[in-house]
Amino acid sequence: MLKQRFPILNDEDFNFEVDERETMFKKLEAKLNKTRAELESLFAELQLY
Repeated sequence: MLKQRFPILNDEDFNFEVDERETMFKKLEAKLNKTRAELESLFAELQLY
């Protein structure tokens, strides 16, 4: 769903190991120009669907 909402994302943006979750968030923050709080809100919103 996130890739549909933001077409600039690709599968590689979501590849991460359990201990690299922070790295994934930082990459998404930079690529989408969003804050961590905005991303967490977005993920919470998407979990409702």
